[in-house]
Amino acid sequence: MKRITVLTTGGTVAMRADASASGAVPQLAGGDFADALPRNIADTRFEAFSNLPSAHFTLEHVWDLSRRVAALVANPQVDGVVVTHGTDTLEESAYLCDITVDTLKPIIFTGAMRTASELGYDGLANIAASMRVAASDDARGCGTLVVFNDEIHAARDVTKTNTTALETFLSPEFGALGRIDLGGVIIARQPTLREFVPTSRLELNVHLLKLAVGMSDGLLEYLVDTVGGRGIVLETLGGGRVPPWWLPTIERAIKQGVTIVIASRTGAGRTIDRYGYVGGHRDLAQIGCWFANGLNGQKARIKLMAALGTSDAKSYFQDE
Repeated sequence: MKRITVLTTGGTVAMRADASASGAVPQLAGGDFADALPRNIADTRFEAFSNLPSAHFTLEHVWDLSRRVAALVANPQVDGVVVTHGTDTLEESAYLCDITVDTLKPIIFTGAMRTASELGYDGLANIAASMRVAASDDARGCGTLVVFNDEIHAARDVTKTNTTALETFLSPEFGALGRIDLGGVIIARQPTLREFVPTSRLELNVHLLKLAVGMSDGLLEYLVDTVGGRGIVLETLGGGRVPPWWLPTIERAIKQGVTIVIASRTGAGRTIDRYGYVGGHRDLAQIGCWFANGLNGQKARIKLMAALGTSDAKSYFQDE
């Protein structure tokens, strides 16, 4: 029987209604899950990392979580790890593990969209499904995975798409890797875009801006001149385009040593185009921007933080 560690961090999966708080708050611990879960999936131990809503996580918290996962999978007595996590920032924590934990062992992130006090609480089903994937030989070498609603997603691809739906975690660009059914774990395809960033730290002074029609470049100026940002990810328009009045500010930031990474606000697709007008992909490449290679803004930010912690950050952002 495989040996699985379930690392609990809080989130909706650990919440139930509390009258004194006038709403649901994290209360459940590993023992509560263990008592309610099947015992024939794996030899399972539970470890508490935190008990917080993921909206309360700091960057230090997320980095420490990735280091604890790395230590667990380095233990020969552990065959796989399941992390229970709040859904608000789950995709960022999962992606950080994907690029900074070098292992063939399955790492699975999961959680819940309904609290334990609500009808249809999905937490136990998601944890049980995640344990099955963590115990599956087919999940080895797939990197960090996200399991929700009986679907298996690559951490690089998946994103939260709906504020309340049970099927909120989807992979818009390439779809799920597989699913869990009555016959077991089915992984139909292997992720091929995985990469490892061998960093020992995160550069914390990295920011994310989303562009909209007619938007001023004032926020970018503020991050460069007042905050002193080391890196900035821009969720640009379409396939990587900015209003023409943004170009001088972006170019000045780059000349001052700020790394600018271009993602798209659309949430899927690479930032590349065929246009020749001012502010397009060609102009951004010429002034020295880096490109997110299909990552959404929040994951591009995580990757840039990790890359800036290495001696050769540019090598992790190939031209598109």
